[in-house]
Amino acid sequence: MLVICFLIFLLVGCQPKDANSKTIQPQVKIVGVPSGNTLNAIAIGSQSNLNSQVRLIGIDAPDRRQRPWGEDSSRRLRELIGDKPVKLEFDLKEKDRFGRMLAYAWQDKILLNEELVKEGYALFVPRSPNHKYDLRLERAQQYARLMGKGIWNPEKPMRLTPGEFRRIYR
Repeated sequence: MLVICFLIFLLVGCQPKDANSKTIQPQVKIVGVPSGNTLNAIAIGSQSNLNSQVRLIGIDAPDRRQRPWGEDSSRRLRELIGDKPVKLEFDLKEKDRFGRMLAYAWQDKILLNEELVKEGYALFVPRSPNHKYDLRLERAQQYARLMGKGIWNPEKPMRLTPGEFRRIYR
């Protein structure tokens, strides 16, 4: 009986996902960048009920008070977005404990979460259960670290992770 239950569990778990599950990509206009990992978004078109703060999945950017890295991270995210719309891609968990939407942000086939990590403006931090692009983000961090980009610059490295900084200075 246990074996049969296990096989059923495996079969159900291996089924392809419904086309509507977690891959919806609403297009949004970014109206603010409070930090290097958070966006203020409003909907464009048919998603008119969307007006939310969006936390980028898989990254942790320096706190804005963590100078100069926090300000640099926010500035770079604003530059990457410019005035173009952004598409949001959701994973398994759609909101965090603060009520912010959790998403991957895409613009012109560029995963902004990954770009921030690759350029050294944010750290890769896996957050369960959202792991869709963990391998990409991990590789981006390895690249930034090897190249000494941003927070990994050996001349002025960031000494505390954003989480450590927040625990100490809040």
